[in-house]
Amino acid sequence: MTLNQFVHKSQHPIVATKLSQLRDKDQSSKTVRELTHDLSLLLGYEASFNIELKQGPQLFSGYGTYSSMEIRQKVGLVPVLRSGLSFVEGFLNLFPEAPVYHLGIYREKISHQPVEYYNNLPDKPDIDICYVLDPVIATGNTAVATVNMLKDWGLLGSQIKFVTMVASEQGLAQLQKEHDDIHIYLAAIDKALDSNGYINPGIGDSGNRLWNTI
Repeated sequence: MTLNQFVHKSQHPIVATKLSQLRDKDQSSKTVRELTHDLSLLLGYEASFNIELKQGPQLFSGYGTYSSMEIRQKVGLVPVLRSGLSFVEGFLNLFPEAPVYHLGIYREKISHQPVEYYNNLPDKPDIDICYVLDPVIATGNTAVATVNMLKDWGLLGSQIKFVTMVASEQGLAQLQKEHDDIHIYLAAIDKALDSNGYINPGIGDSGNRLWNTI
């Protein structure tokens, strides 16, 4: 498939290795959570490579003074419930002061269309960069709906970075078509999407595997 300049597929061997381990259906929920946490850190590192810096105060190392560096932009995290919660801890390790705004969206079983059931975004955006956290882009419907909500909230596409582990070609193409101005960071792109809207091979049902539910 054709990827635009805003799609960033990781080329890191550790990302590939951990994703391969995560795909194994026999991993325990504990291991799934640990691998997902590791991948969130690695993908978060890649998705923040060009974040802006500013000079902070002069500090003392113990041997001499130096000019400290700080992140200029205010970062916010938007996990898509429920599996997006698995990315939050990793991103908070990178951005410990980031506000976390939850969006609850589920996929209706027959139509595969997104249904919003929870939204705690404040009245107006108070962040410069928004990281959308959702481990899977399957049909693309939920991803598109999420970005629609953030743009309706008042964010520009240039302020939105969508971070996921696995996307189907179909879902990624739809997200690119509807929102060609956002950056997308991911570990893998899988070709197939079955009749139930699940990615093949994918990583299984992410939420059920993370939280040990059926």
